[in-house]
This record gives sequence, C-alpha cells and structure tokens, in this order.
Amino acid sequence: MKLADARQLRLRRKRMFPCAQPYAKNKPMKRIRHTASTLGKPLWLMAGGLSLALGIIGAVLPILPTTPLVILAAFCFAKSSPRLAAKLENHAFFGPIISDWRENGAIAPRYKIVAVGMMIFALLISITMGVKTIVLTIQFICLLGAATYILSRPSNPTPNPTGDTKDNN
Repeated sequence: MKLADARQLRLRRKRMFPCAQPYAKNKPMKRIRHTASTLGKPLWLMAGGLSLALGIIGAVLPILPTTPLVILAAFCFAKSSPRLAAKLENHAFFGPIISDWRENGAIAPRYKIVAVGMMIFALLISITMGVKTIVLTIQFICLLGAATYILSRPSNPTPNPTGDTKDNN
C-alpha cells in the first residue's frame, strides 16, 4: 500500500468514525461545562422568592420566623439577581435586618424577642391542639435549636469613638 493510499484510508476512517480515534495525550479533551450561572440562577431565584414569600407571611403569622427567611432570601437573590438583592437590601423594613446580619452577624433585640415569642406561641398552639407527644418532642427540639442560635447571635452593633462597630450581646 502506498503512503497516499494509507492517508486517504485514515481520513476516511476519521470521517466515518470520529469517536473511534485515539486522543492525543498532550491535548486535553474538551469538556462541556454547565456553569452555576446557567443552571443555578433560576434555582437560586426560585429559592429566594420562596424564602421571601415565607418571610413576609412570617411577618404577619406567628408560625414562621421572618429574620432567617429574609436573610436566606437576600443570600439567594445575591446569587441569582443583583437587582432583586439591591431592592431587598434597600427595603425600609427588611433592609436593616440584612445589613446588620451582613456587617456583624447581628440580629436586633426586638427581632430576637419576636422570633422566640413566636416559637413559644407555635409550640403552645401545638400543645392545645393535642398533637402527639413524639411530634411535640421533635418540634420542641427544633425550636430550641433555632432559639439557641438566634439568641446566641450578637445584638445591634454600637459605634466606637474610632468609628468601628463593636458587637453588643
């Protein structure tokens, strides 16, 4: 077989079976990458919307804690839509909650009182409704963990004479 014939045969094989060719060891294979921006943005947007909706409901009903849900919504919107994140951060009611949390990990004392009070109220409703003991126990453990976390966060920061913020507990 002549050299030209061998080349033509190799070219024909490449055209017919492109996947059967051995890949060169010095060339990396091309990978198809789906970034978080393509797949994750709609999921983060939906999670943020759901969290914000539950937070708004929690502002009215005593069953849901508003502060953690609004903080979660701000996190989700920051990953998906900077415009919605900025709108939420500039909101008159939710904005201070988010800025205190981002800057110092702080939750204002009035929000702590409201959150723990609502947890106690939800537990009392469950007790008066006659919920099974095992469900009450699980609810109590979950609410105790959430209350412990909320109460362990620092309160609003107070400015120092130097201009820095210092956490108050």
